[in-house]
Amino acid sequence: MMISINNHHRSSSPHLQHLNTVRVEDDDRRPELHLLMGNTRRLGGMASSGTMTSWCGHCGMGLATPPLPPGPGSSFRCAFCHRVTRIERQQRGVRESAMTATTLAVASPPSPLPLSVEKLELPASFPKICGKKRALLVGVSYTGTPHELKGTVQDVTEMRRLLVDKFAFPTGCILELTEKESDPSRVPTRENLLLAMRWLTEGCGSGDSLVFQFAGHGVQHVDLKDDEVDGYNEALCPVDFEQSGNILDDEINETMVRPVGRGVKLHAIMDTCHSGTILDLPYLCRLSRTGYWQWENHYPGARGKRPNGGLVISISGCRDDQKSADTSGFAESASIGAMMDSFIQAVDAEPGTTYGRLLSAMRARIRDGHGSRRFPGRLGSYMRRMTASSGVQEPQLCSSEMFDIYRKPFLL
Repeated sequence: MMISINNHHRSSSPHLQHLNTVRVEDDDRRPELHLLMGNTRRLGGMASSGTMTSWCGHCGMGLATPPLPPGPGSSFRCAFCHRVTRIERQQRGVRESAMTATTLAVASPPSPLPLSVEKLELPASFPKICGKKRALLVGVSYTGTPHELKGTVQDVTEMRRLLVDKFAFPTGCILELTEKESDPSRVPTRENLLLAMRWLTEGCGSGDSLVFQFAGHGVQHVDLKDDEVDGYNEALCPVDFEQSGNILDDEINETMVRPVGRGVKLHAIMDTCHSGTILDLPYLCRLSRTGYWQWENHYPGARGKRPNGGLVISISGCRDDQKSADTSGFAESASIGAMMDSFIQAVDAEPGTTYGRLLSAMRARIRDGHGSRRFPGRLGSYMRRMTASSGVQEPQLCSSEMFDIYRKPFLL
């Protein structure tokens, strides 16, 4: 059965397309209409011809702003969080041309609120650890907000089924965070999510298998530590991100990756936008359609980013510069993420598959679903094999260690 992917991205409001029309108010309060879109270029660079790059001062999403006239600046409304950031144009010298001007956001991208989860007690309602397997499954719906998602709770349901039925995870050792939970400690707020990450790795020992799954929005922030290859930190959006901030990849790495000790294995299944390197793992696998693969080291010499002797592997929905989409792949009344659909279908179809075959199968299923309405039947199958699809999300594989992806079996 083919899957069909709609334009419901997991990094923007469901009713917004990739290009968003927003209202801009200049200094004399006369409204003008401009087109703004998210971008993945470094702050201060050119986003495209005739636009300059800036960032929302509240949620950190990129804004491609039109050239500003001389003057104190303008206020721009973010298409993602709908809050206003003031942008100023600053010239370095009186005689310098307009091309030397830089566009700056007066309010810098938000820093997450200080939160030391090590000093907080784990909620009593979190499962007591039993056995060698445990999992944390998170689905954030953002109910009642402009960013609402429909398929994330279904993602959690399907992932639980897979873990219990295929990989013998005890149901009592699976912690779920969704907005449908009646227990306040199991709602995916920033604090609860960080505490749950600590629960996942706390007290783990050799032979343990851990799984972290996240379905929700993801964004990018400018990297202020200069330790990212592309100049950006990736971040998860908890349900209260507008009040409490996002969870940066640096925090995820510190809370959930570095505690993984020798003999422990952690898999992260990330269905969110900009998620390629969301755990800050050192190695990213480049895989071509012809089967050629190669590991890239994104953090040479950065030993602080690695686990404490264990193995951490992430399978994510797209590259850092891409968005993830929703799909209807299980039932007419249910919707799950395209990444989760392709992952579950690939695992169900070939038990004992390797990481290379799993990743290739996921990408093929997403490509087929993406083009099924444009090129149906055999013609569509041929066209999708022969033509590049740079705009189609590509699931990614990252690891704390390099290995042969076509020899190492995928086991949770």
